Amino acid sequence: MWEAILWGAVAGSASLIGAALLMLVPVKKRIIGLIMALGTGALIGSTSYELLEEAYEISGGIQEEAIGFLGGAVVFTILNAIISRNGGKHRKRADLHEIHKEEKKGSSSGLAIFAGTVMDAIPESAMIGLSLATGGGASTALIVSIFISNFPEGLSSTAGMQSGGYSRKKILFMWVAVLIISALSALAGAVLLQDTSASTKAILNSFAGGAIIAMVASTMAPEAYKEGGSIVGIVTALGMFIAFSLAHV
Repeated sequence: MWEAILWGAVAGSASLIGAALLMLVPVKKRIIGLIMALGTGALIGSTSYELLEEAYEISGGIQEEAIGFLGGAVVFTILNAIISRNGGKHRKRADLHEIHKEEKKGSSSGLAIFAGTVMDAIPESAMIGLSLATGGGASTALIVSIFISNFPEGLSSTAGMQSGGYSRKKILFMWVAVLIISALSALAGAVLLQDTSASTKAILNSFAGGAIIAMVASTMAPEAYKEGGSIVGIVTALGMFIAFSLAHV
């Protein structure tokens, strides 16, 4: 139990570190885009080599993976659409000038950005708990991948909230809350699978994976390309290879 809380908090701390860094020194949006691309590849890799492989080994078939994976993608997409309409679409944007202009028009909300960030953090952190509950120790590939992906989100989301007039104290409080939610999500992932059937474990593993892939495809990858340029293809591939390497160490 405590192991799940610890590693969930470690992964969630990346957003807080990113927010603190942005408050101390200016960070070029191209750098944010490249880090986001690295995180995109890492999350795709860890989902493929950890969650889906593990789910297949547990269930011995493809039916549970199909139900969970596609279900996770659908649920995330619906929730993301709702939050995006209320301003949460800016949670991964690094373009401070454009965010600021849209904030003046009232098209974005700091609370919506925060809500969107929490929505991203829950399936990510739950993956850590799921990996613990299936019998192995904490997955290094998952933890590193989530940490890498959360760092630029802390940078870009903080930029959006600062443009919306949120104080540093309030922003830091929000990121501490995300850290706590990440830790609790990891705990929930571990507890949910502790005494469940192999079929349920496979579905929940796959559900988290589907939500992650939908998240990186709809929010991280487009922003990474926009800010990082064509080189993000190489950086994303590097992130995926890092996840592959860590999964097989």
